[in-house]
Amino acid sequence: MLDIRHIRDTPDTVKSRLALRGDGLASVVDDVLAADTERRANETRWQHLQAERKRLSKEIGALRAQKQDSSALEEESKKIGAEMESLQQASVVAETRQRDLLLSLPNLPHEEIPPGADASANPVLRTWGTPPEIKDPQDHMTIGARLGLFDPERAAKISGSGFMCYTGSGARLERVLIQFLLDLHTRDHGYTEMSPPFLVNRATMTGTGQLPKFEEDLFGISHSDLFLIPTAEVPVTNFHRDEILPEASLPLRYAAYTPCFRREAGSTGRETKGLIRMHQFDKVELVKITAPGNSAAELESLTADAERVLQLLGLPYRVIELCAGDLGFGACRTYDIEVWAPGQNGWLEVSSCSNFGDFQARRMALRYKGTDGKNHLCHTLNGSGTALARLYVALLENGQQPDGSVHLPEILHPYFGAARLGPA
Repeated sequence: MLDIRHIRDTPDTVKSRLALRGDGLASVVDDVLAADTERRANETRWQHLQAERKRLSKEIGALRAQKQDSSALEEESKKIGAEMESLQQASVVAETRQRDLLLSLPNLPHEEIPPGADASANPVLRTWGTPPEIKDPQDHMTIGARLGLFDPERAAKISGSGFMCYTGSGARLERVLIQFLLDLHTRDHGYTEMSPPFLVNRATMTGTGQLPKFEEDLFGISHSDLFLIPTAEVPVTNFHRDEILPEASLPLRYAAYTPCFRREAGSTGRETKGLIRMHQFDKVELVKITAPGNSAAELESLTADAERVLQLLGLPYRVIELCAGDLGFGACRTYDIEVWAPGQNGWLEVSSCSNFGDFQARRMALRYKGTDGKNHLCHTLNGSGTALARLYVALLENGQQPDGSVHLPEILHPYFGAARLGPA
């Protein structure tokens, strides 16, 4: 959520930064300011009337002490009380409207990110590895069917489209990848492992920015205030909601495995086929909570931690920076990591590493006590470390061999108990 004081003091700056997103949000800023002006005017008037009523109360008391008629002043005091009640109700309405409008505004793009309207303007920052030379590469669905790694037809029978059931060595590979990722990030990168709930309440979804804007993309539980999580970012970042942390404890670094549940409303096309875009998929998420002065450096190290996954697995990848027009709702700066997938003849996003600044922390009242003795908003960051389904796709498609088997990266051999996936 944006700082109302920043909007109030520099409305043109806020409008110009939001305009980079191309969302036509200037009118919303004007509506926020109008609600803010109304709320503040009502509060000022209410305080003036409160002082007037106190003065009248003293005069009424003095008249009564002298056994004089105070009815006229009492009637005036009643009118003031009625106006105060009306103002209070109007203030609540204006405050609610202001908060609803603030919750609808996305974060301001960082000053250093590239301009652009969509993904075509995202610059490639760096690449790693060389795509393998594979004659007539097969896609992961063909490979998986041949090796008996998963069963999409029976998954659809059980749950409908957009779900997958891993079987046999395919299920073991999924489990192995989760273990490998958690070990890497906790043992080598210093994250604290967490196993959070997979159902969260509305306040939690609001804290990280999924609500109110993206409710149609979420799986809500009927007759309850609970939602299935779209990512571990949601429960893990909210872990310290409404807390004041000691500055010495920062940065906090958490890693968590969870399934993720997303409706992906309106998603169609080739990139939705197979494992690439599903309603349920596994992910290991990385979350950081830090002081503002360190968040830029923490974003770089977070991205490096996610890149290390692909380096150890020997998977070619590239890192791109999202331009202002392609930036996610709550992020102020984002690096996407895309892995090469021969069967798709293209790049697949496997991690999105974002700095949210104080945008989420303001929604969550997540603060730290600084050395100055004052409370300050934290900065929050998160990134996939990584998303399992697309990592799975990349492993199958990059590791496919002429004999029909799939070679596994050496680092997975002790986890998996074999060097390859063979025919079922």
